[in-house]
Amino acid sequence: MKETSSQVIHDKVIVQRAFYKTGKTKSISDRRGLLKKLRAVILANESAITDALYSDLRKSSKEAFITEIGLVIKEIDLHIKHLGRWSKTKRVRTPVYLLPSSSYLRHEPLGSVLIVAPWNYPFQLIMTPLVGAISAGNCVMLKPSEFSGHINAVMDELLQEVFEAGHVTMVHGGKETNQSLFAEKFDLIFFTGSTMLGKIVMKAAAEHLTPVVLELGGKSPCIVDKSADLDVAARKIAWGKTVNLGQTCIAPDYLLVHASIKEELSAKIIEYWKQFYGEDPQKSDFLPRMITEAAFDRVSGYLTQGHVIHGGKTDRSDKYISPTLMDDVDMIGGIMEDEIFGPILPMITYDSLEEAIDLVNSKAKPLAYYYFGKSANAQKFLEENTSGGVCINDTLIHISNHALPFGGVGTSGVGRYHGKYSFEAFSNARAIMKSPTWMDVPFRYPPFKYFSIVKKILS
Repeated sequence: MKETSSQVIHDKVIVQRAFYKTGKTKSISDRRGLLKKLRAVILANESAITDALYSDLRKSSKEAFITEIGLVIKEIDLHIKHLGRWSKTKRVRTPVYLLPSSSYLRHEPLGSVLIVAPWNYPFQLIMTPLVGAISAGNCVMLKPSEFSGHINAVMDELLQEVFEAGHVTMVHGGKETNQSLFAEKFDLIFFTGSTMLGKIVMKAAAEHLTPVVLELGGKSPCIVDKSADLDVAARKIAWGKTVNLGQTCIAPDYLLVHASIKEELSAKIIEYWKQFYGEDPQKSDFLPRMITEAAFDRVSGYLTQGHVIHGGKTDRSDKYISPTLMDDVDMIGGIMEDEIFGPILPMITYDSLEEAIDLVNSKAKPLAYYYFGKSANAQKFLEENTSGGVCINDTLIHISNHALPFGGVGTSGVGRYHGKYSFEAFSNARAIMKSPTWMDVPFRYPPFKYFSIVKKILS
């Protein structure tokens, strides 16, 4: 992968700042028009996008539309519909002691922002924050992963068709390019990737006091209580774990299963995998592949850290790992310490809710949390821990509701986006207070003649 030089990046940043100063990004009607154009261009090039995603990840066109293109289109639609309302200056309450002044809240663009995206959902995870950045009125520098070259090339062409060069710019490269980008002063860095890399981004941003949104990862638990509908649970877990071959930041990372239902649930999960992908998943048209041989090597290494109940088949030349269910896993090994990011699902049994809660709480706060069972027990779990998002009796689907914020907590992320939350993430919420000149209440001024009155008001 050819790196983009620091000088080229610096020059592009200068061009973007000059473009922002023209004011071309601030018109609400222009923003809406660009979003409409982006929507049309994406749909007109659907085949090119899905073909590229297949080349990079062996992702079927159907899965590509459901998990990437469709989600971006829905995000665009939401911004087109609500941009006028979100961007409108809003009058807010003014306390009585500040009357006759009036108070307002105005969302303004930040300026020039950087979006760094990963390879696992390379279209969705660069386009969705881009929509928020454009909606909020910013110039945008985009840096996709170096591992998703086919879709990167397609996106580069599409964006050039929609945006002027100074408005949205995509740069390519690996580690050196990232370092050059992080050395520049942006008005916001939006990063999606691992917790380890998130720390590097945050450290680099601190040099310029640049605000960050960090969409990271972690070990997202999935608890299956004995009160659960096991058929529903098995189907949704089997799907949630193998979408994109498990290369999903909110995939169920490990199962906590009540001991009394372990065998029945295991059998059902295995059966649904067979329904989804056949007796030989490697021949399925609907099972993606690991992104690189290095990713294959890392994930396949977990197969030695426990007992394989089902699956465990690999083919390095094809970057293939079969959907795998494991138990008796090493609780202090990588399989229970690292984010797996592949189609391997460790299963651990518990006997009491407290035992399951303690295990979840012994780990870092996760990006997602899943619970299958009765609502009363679900509520107990919710009260005893925290996470970026939650699904009760389902997996993954909270990410598709753009009325909900998406993001992590603690080591799983900083900040939120999707829909209105994207608009706000890429905006400066500016506080405005207007005071008339026809009245100037003397309470604030020395020698504080009316202090007793002020104290009563403020006490």
